[in-house]
Amino acid sequence: MSDKNPMKKIGLEKIVLNIGIGSPGEELEKAKNLLEDLTGKNPKLTKAKRRSAFGVSKGREIGVMVTLRNEEAENFLKKFLDAKDHKIRKSSFDDQGNFSMGIEEHIDLPGTDYNPDIGIFGMDITATLERPGFGIKRRNISRKIGEKHKISKNEAIEFMEEKFEVEITGE
Repeated sequence: MSDKNPMKKIGLEKIVLNIGIGSPGEELEKAKNLLEDLTGKNPKLTKAKRRSAFGVSKGREIGVMVTLRNEEAENFLKKFLDAKDHKIRKSSFDDQGNFSMGIEEHIDLPGTDYNPDIGIFGMDITATLERPGFGIKRRNISRKIGEKHKISKNEAIEFMEEKFEVEITGE
């Protein structure tokens, strides 16, 4: 069905890169510089949404993030998949067809060298998939996507296997 109906074609909307530090200071600045070097974009500081059991107060800057779209997102996702040996766990996909994964060391990304001034950081990536017509959920007129038009977990897995040649592992 997806071959014949152009409205059923799945695409990559965006990826969000995130480095969580847990506290403001020098480490947060280093993480910000790293994301800027990797993407060429200006990272946004993320703040704690509520007070945690670890003593992090609400509103405190605890991480950095960057959103990539279009060709930049696709190229970075390919690099990230190379670092993960083109394997994604089945449990990384949610019921809306999005997926998240992480790496423990940013130097695992192809073409990234170790910089002693920055150090080593782990990072997470979240990819959002969409179909034509999903822009309606961002408008004020209507915010609903029909059930038949939503992307299922299995459709997202199939898309990643075909487009990015990934291997789905485990549960």
